[in-house]
Amino acid sequence: MSRIAAAFARARAEGRAALVTFITGGDPSVEATPAILDALVAGGADLIELGLPFTDPMADGPAIQRANLRALAAGATTARIMEIAAGFRARHPHVPLVLMGYANPMLRRGAEAFAGSCAESGVDGVICVDIPAEQDASLGPALRAQGIASIRLATPTTDAVRLPTVLEGADGFLYYVSVAGITGSQQAAQASIEDAVTRLKASTDLPVAVGFGVRTPAQAAAIGRVADGVVVGSAIIDVIAQAAASGGDPAAATREIVAGLSGALAGARQEQAA
Repeated sequence: MSRIAAAFARARAEGRAALVTFITGGDPSVEATPAILDALVAGGADLIELGLPFTDPMADGPAIQRANLRALAAGATTARIMEIAAGFRARHPHVPLVLMGYANPMLRRGAEAFAGSCAESGVDGVICVDIPAEQDASLGPALRAQGIASIRLATPTTDAVRLPTVLEGADGFLYYVSVAGITGSQQAAQASIEDAVTRLKASTDLPVAVGFGVRTPAQAAAIGRVADGVVVGSAIIDVIAQAAASGGDPAAATREIVAGLSGALAGARQEQAA
């Protein structure tokens, strides 16, 4: 069983949704990122998405856009993020790590070179936001050859005609983007999320994780009652930025917010059953 599958299975056995957390690699600095990753684990994250900094993160809202710019200004590169990933894998052999980002940094040296670097660094999966399923050949085969999950995105506009194409070749989990917009900008109505998760789960055995717009423990708990996983990114990025700007400890602030989210997910389904 892969690390990703094991993480979702463990959460399911514990009667809760998995907590999937996102940070931008290199923000607020390359040197600070390993401690922040460790804080995510300590706070209770089940799976971690590590963002590859890019100048034009088109699907991301202001918080993650600024994080990308801070990381690039601090000297973050794809090679340095791979080094951070390798260090994380050595420290946390069982926690799934997914790289999330855009085609430009991933394909700059070629798909095979990128997939090979992922494998060497212990990366479990890749989410490439701007390579649609119809263009899977540009990266998917190289990832699968290295045993790395190609994680796909479904959105509110992914209809029954296109969904089979999205699912073909997908692995790890299905990431449901709950709003037709950018990260952190708004949250979809709970009823629409419930309907979407039900529809998606009828078409795939992959776990369905819901993200975009999830900021509070209460929001995470509500989604966690119906989804297999809940993805939180912008809210964590904001906490990191605030701590760094005020001279605080970004890792400590990260652990605190993640612990709150993790605790909310732990109790969500028990409350629902009661």
